[in-house]
Amino acid sequence: MAEVNLETLTERALDLWQINGRDTPLPGVFLAVSKEPTGPLHGVYQPSLCVVLQGAKVSRVGHRTYRYDAGKCLIASLDVPVRAEIVAASREHPYIAMIVSIDPAVVTELLIDHPPTSSEAETTPEALAVSTLSSDLIDPLERLLGLAKRPRDIPVVAPMIQREIIWQLLNGSHAGSLRQVGLTDSRLARIGKSIAWVRENFTEVLSVPYLAALAGMSQATFHRQFKAATAMTPMQFQKSLRLQEARRMLLSEGVDVAQVGFTIGYESPSQFSREYRRMFGASPGRDGVQLRRALTEETHS
Repeated sequence: MAEVNLETLTERALDLWQINGRDTPLPGVFLAVSKEPTGPLHGVYQPSLCVVLQGAKVSRVGHRTYRYDAGKCLIASLDVPVRAEIVAASREHPYIAMIVSIDPAVVTELLIDHPPTSSEAETTPEALAVSTLSSDLIDPLERLLGLAKRPRDIPVVAPMIQREIIWQLLNGSHAGSLRQVGLTDSRLARIGKSIAWVRENFTEVLSVPYLAALAGMSQATFHRQFKAATAMTPMQFQKSLRLQEARRMLLSEGVDVAQVGFTIGYESPSQFSREYRRMFGASPGRDGVQLRRALTEETHS
């Protein structure tokens, strides 16, 4: 595949970031810029396309590692907790990326109007996938960013361009993952139902039989398919969500560490502290102090 020209897209992304920062005036479109490599960044990826225009990033889900640099893109087809870090960035050549949300409803509409010409094998694709950016995506991505200078056109034109982008993805190398998202009875879509429940109820006691029934699978099949998609067991998935929420809560000044543990579903403070340290490399109290200090320094820099 010929190397794509990212110059115009990169210039538009950087110009827009300098004006708006991460949140653009375009619904579902975000920018990421960093002038230095970062330590681990914890978060939850939702269905989206992330295009790296400059620099490089590594994302980890369970035991799987995905590296994507300039000219590569990451497609997320499920909501999954991720540990990521920017590994190539400098003041002269900052990391620059563009993220476009993927609406599963649009995927479904396109599949209804234009069903696949051949049936795909009934497998469970991974929640994340990396590929080389297709040249067919460059033009709609450029046009999408260009709308920022024509705000009156955004509500009418942006949804059409985003639909075009999803259409191109549905005809690309990772079409299988997106098709699974759009097909309501596919294995990935059914796993997605159980993931949605866990995300909304992560403080509750986890019941694998209930989640398996929600996905319409036997417990053994559900456990196997869940791990195939997310590289985690349901319990590991829930634990990651709980600990990420705990870290968010610890940004608040004067928060009681033990109470945070109870709030996110831990009955044992020692277990909460132990698992938090294992995930983030420091105790909840120490990490909270470091997070608040870093946020203060960033605000005043």
